[in-house]
Amino acid sequence: MPDVAFVNGRFLPWKDATVSIDDRGFQFGDGVYEVVRTYQGQPFELEAHLDRLNRSAQELRITQPYLRTQWVRWIEQGLSQAGYREAKVYIQITRGAAPRDHAFPVDTPPTVVMTIRELHPLESETRRVGVTACTCEDLRWGRCDIKSLNLLGNVLAREEAKKARVFEAILVKDGLVTEGSLSNVMAVQSGTVVTAPEGPRILSGVTRTVVLGLAKQQHIPVEERFLSVEALYQADEVFLTGTTIEVVGVISIDGRTIGSGQPGPITKQLAAGWALLTG
Repeated sequence: MPDVAFVNGRFLPWKDATVSIDDRGFQFGDGVYEVVRTYQGQPFELEAHLDRLNRSAQELRITQPYLRTQWVRWIEQGLSQAGYREAKVYIQITRGAAPRDHAFPVDTPPTVVMTIRELHPLESETRRVGVTACTCEDLRWGRCDIKSLNLLGNVLAREEAKKARVFEAILVKDGLVTEGSLSNVMAVQSGTVVTAPEGPRILSGVTRTVVLGLAKQQHIPVEERFLSVEALYQADEVFLTGTTIEVVGVISIDGRTIGSGQPGPITKQLAAGWALLTG
C-alpha cells in the first residue's frame, strides 16, 4: 500500500510532491497544520479537526483554500488511494510562496500539503504497563492554542525526552504544568481528573475534549486548572491524551513513581471508554 502525497489540489507520486523554496512555511514557519487518524479506515472526529484547522488559519489570517466539503472529499480520496486500515493524515496550510519579507505578501495563494501514511499504534504492552516522562521548561511562543508549524519548542522537548530515555516530556512554565510535547497531560487527585484549562498556554487537543466528555459521562469529576510540578508528582494517577497515543498512563516522572507505579483505575476506565468509542 502506498503513502499518499497531495499538493495544491493534486495527488502526486511521493518523489514529485515538492513546494517552493520561497514558501513561507519553510522560511518562517508561517502556517498551520492538523493531524487526523483513522479507525478501520474511517477518519475519527474529522469535523472537530477541520474546525481547529479553520480556527488556526483564521487566527493567523491565512486564507482557507478549500470549503469543508472539498476537504472531506480530498481526505476520503487520499485514504482510498492509500488503503491503510489505520492511517494518519497530516494537513499543512502555509501563507504561500513569496519573496522573503516578514510582512504578509499581497494576493499570494496559500500552499496546501497533505500526506497519508500508515499509523502504527502503541503496543498493547506499553498501554498495560504505562510510560515514563520527564519535565522540562516550556519554551514555546505565547499562542500555543494555534496549531502552527512553529514546533521548535516541541522539538527541543522531544530531544530532552529522548536523552532521558522516557516516552514524553511534560512542559512546565512559571512552575505550572501546561501539557506534553505531543500530548495533553491529565492528573487524578482524590477521584477528580485535573488538567490545564483551555487558553493560549495549551493546544486543546481533540482527544482531550473527547476524553473529558467521557469522564463526565462516567460521572468522574473534572477540573480545568493548572497544577504545580510537585502536585503532579503527588497525584494518584497521571495520564496522557493525544490523537496518535489515545489514552496512556504515566507511571513515573523525573524518576519519581506516580501513585502505585502502574496505570490507575480511572486511567484504565477512560482508556476502556475510548476503546469502546473507537472500536
